[in-house]
Amino acid sequence: MKTQEYIDIEDKFGARNYKPLDVVLCRGEGIWVWDVEGNKYLDCLSAYSAVNQGHAHPKIKQAMLDQAEQLTLTSRAFRNDQLPFLYRELCHLTRSHKVLPMNSGAEAVETAIKSVRKWGYESKGVKADQAEIIVCNDNFHGRTLAIIGFSTDDNARKNFGPFAPGFKIIPFGDAKALEDAITPNTVAFMVEPIQGEAGVIIPPDGYLKQVRDICTRNNVILILDEIQTGLGRTGKMLAEEHEGIEADLTLIGKALSGGFYPVSAVLSNEAVLGLLQPGQHGSTFGGNPLACAVARQALKVLVEENMVENAAETGAYFLGQLKQIKSPAIKEVRGRGLMIAIELVEGTPGGARAICEKLMTMGILCKETHTYTIRFAPPLVITKKDIDWAMDKIKTAFSV
Repeated sequence: MKTQEYIDIEDKFGARNYKPLDVVLCRGEGIWVWDVEGNKYLDCLSAYSAVNQGHAHPKIKQAMLDQAEQLTLTSRAFRNDQLPFLYRELCHLTRSHKVLPMNSGAEAVETAIKSVRKWGYESKGVKADQAEIIVCNDNFHGRTLAIIGFSTDDNARKNFGPFAPGFKIIPFGDAKALEDAITPNTVAFMVEPIQGEAGVIIPPDGYLKQVRDICTRNNVILILDEIQTGLGRTGKMLAEEHEGIEADLTLIGKALSGGFYPVSAVLSNEAVLGLLQPGQHGSTFGGNPLACAVARQALKVLVEENMVENAAETGAYFLGQLKQIKSPAIKEVRGRGLMIAIELVEGTPGGARAICEKLMTMGILCKETHTYTIRFAPPLVITKKDIDWAMDKIKTAFSV
């Protein structure tokens, strides 16, 4: 079948809640993917950072196959022999004390919301149903009904209300705004260390340290959503490490499985997660043995193959090369590790979509965010040689 035939079937039978580039992929290996017509592309999106370890990593694949032959699912009605080790390995790797496994990033966020509200009522003494959680402008934490209720993206919110109360929105990167927004009912502040979907927006230096201090002084739980920034993407295992802080709750997902299976987790401590009692929260698939075996191997290869260090080194190189492009269409190039964005001048004909479509014809797949920003987030196994190859194409795309 040709590309258009696949697209026609998808458009006929599928809900149109995405606007993908018109490439139909069928195979992946490392940083490369191939379409149904045999064309090869450098993946510069990594499934929104879910494929940090590269496509079809052989060791993760083998772990999945081995576990699939043994036991895939029991539900949490029974124990399994993989979950304890995932707990221990995650805690050792991230300096956490407790782990609650889920499936998707959005489920991890919902879990965090429930957990800190419970903490607020049972530990902080907030009156029933009065708990407030502070979030940031232009946030992206998922697409469940509760989460979009505190989104500032009109497209995400329109005609989906009414929304759950209990959220207060402040500007991102503004520590004073956080301090001013806190009340006796504030139980948590949830923030992305770098706003990914907003266009790789990096807060001012020292912001996270200030936020950590403010939350500590005011007995407010700091939740860092590291679902995109975590597990090596920014050149550190967790982005919080860039400022030497530790969150009270850390949310991870995406690359936790290397792209093989939906796995997410809430990392915290006894003070918060210890309040949850049997029957108060859970998931049929959360913590299943197949997911745990895959996640354990995904974490192992990140460390053993020095992918985090490579993200720091190649990310700095890639960012430096992109900044050398001279084009009147480019307003700013920014990034940390292999989480990079090019923001175009507003009014650029065709916007970021046009550049992405042009790069697709040259063998590079990336994706626009909003109208004028292009993100580059290749797998963490990319080399400087690969980047040099890509730069020739990117420069050409901006030279026309």
